[in-house]
Amino acid sequence: MSKSKFRRPEPSEQHILDHLTVRPITTAQERRRFDRLMCEHHYLKSNALVGEQLCYVAAYGGQWLALSSWCAAARFLKGRDQFIGWSPEQCRRRRALIANNARLLILPGWHLPNLASRVMKLVLQRLAQDWQQRFHHPVVLVETFVDPQQFRGTTYQCSGWTQLGLTQGWARHAKDYYLAHDQPKQLWVKALSKNVPNQLRAPTLPPAWAVVENKLQPRCTAQSAELKTLTDHLARIPEYRSRHALGYPLAGLLTLMAVAAFCGVVRGKKDLAQFASTLSQAQLRALRFRRRAKHSGKLRAPGVTTFFRILNEVDEQALELALLAWQEQVLGPVQDRIIAVDGKKLRHSQGGELVSAIGAQSGRWLGTVRTPDKTNEITAARTLLERISQRQDLSGRVVVLDALHTHQQTARLIVQELGADYLFTVKTNQEALHKTVSGLMSPGAFFPSGTSAAPRGADLRTEPGPARATPTAAAGHHCGASLLCGRPPDRATAEHDQQKPHAPDTKNLAADHQCRSRSVASP
Repeated sequence: MSKSKFRRPEPSEQHILDHLTVRPITTAQERRRFDRLMCEHHYLKSNALVGEQLCYVAAYGGQWLALSSWCAAARFLKGRDQFIGWSPEQCRRRRALIANNARLLILPGWHLPNLASRVMKLVLQRLAQDWQQRFHHPVVLVETFVDPQQFRGTTYQCSGWTQLGLTQGWARHAKDYYLAHDQPKQLWVKALSKNVPNQLRAPTLPPAWAVVENKLQPRCTAQSAELKTLTDHLARIPEYRSRHALGYPLAGLLTLMAVAAFCGVVRGKKDLAQFASTLSQAQLRALRFRRRAKHSGKLRAPGVTTFFRILNEVDEQALELALLAWQEQVLGPVQDRIIAVDGKKLRHSQGGELVSAIGAQSGRWLGTVRTPDKTNEITAARTLLERISQRQDLSGRVVVLDALHTHQQTARLIVQELGADYLFTVKTNQEALHKTVSGLMSPGAFFPSGTSAAPRGADLRTEPGPARATPTAAAGHHCGASLLCGRPPDRATAEHDQQKPHAPDTKNLAADHQCRSRSVASP
């Protein structure tokens, strides 16, 4: 450990301190020179860096005075993690926001007073911006290790760093293998902006920082007991493969794919295989996967080819029922009054399209149907609603669909067969229907019964002013018995009113006979 006494720099030395520059090295030739000087003059005799890395050189008049290298932060540091206060999962997802000062070297012949602290100050002033430019995300905290048997950490102390204590004296020698070296190092950290620890442990990161989480490979965070619960439900699906090739049971593979979708794996089989490789032995055991070999102690994860074959023959309806049963066990029965139905085309599926239904209030999934080839989602939506009605009573529910589904047959299915109400959208390109609905929205009250007085108990909210030319919610294509109000009227009241004698109106009676429905419309 150096014990030289402090002295002030001479005027010539101060001139060098005032005019030296710090920049990152940019060429391969400079990097080779940088590594060679580190190996020759640094006490560790190496410049081994991991992950994202930047190397800086401090120069004066074209001469190199000092070198500094930065790389990815250590995976786990007890002192640092306690200082920040984040969880292990937050550490894994946000660790890229920390950089490690791996090496700091003053070259021989340039040991000037205050040179090390001056170089450190200039590097930290530009480190975050350089990191953003090179790796497209910032760094907000820096860390380093100081060997107390060699140095006292004076440079870091003068530069505003904070010492967090000593490490536990372990060194990483492989992916998951550490060796004790019994030489604890001082751990120093410095925040590059205000309030960094609080923001790093917050539930959500600032938008500029959150890019590091978006780049990260998804990882299974479910507990073994949670995986086992879903696997038990999916075990009801019939196994279609030969028993001689069941290294990966169907229930476990389907559970793995479902959890991968929950964690954000959406790109295909290769990403599924990569996600499976991150599972722990306890998680693989919960999925009931087999061991790699007869006498091996480790369970194996499925590869890409397994996922290519698995979904070809799976019973779609059995899979849907199993997932819905698991959802109900975890979250309880669906209580949503409004059901939203919509179809989406899948990426990289040669035009494949799915129609799904969700509870509008809770976001709960209610079912999915694949759109048949050479058709659209209209018939698939009807099939989906019929399936949902077989599992739960839709009476009194409101089904919301887009303008594509504004058809009499769909309206008749929802009202007459399912006992529900609907909210349809009418666009200007549906000329006849749009004209009919615009006429219904003329000034004055409109009564479904055709009488001149409002039925007792009906909640009528008339639409004053001229007819609108914007998209409108409507009941059906030729439903002259539509009621434009904020909520559907009472069914018993409407039916009782229709039975009252009144002056015959041929047009209204024909329309009422053709479409005995109720509508919900937004004023």
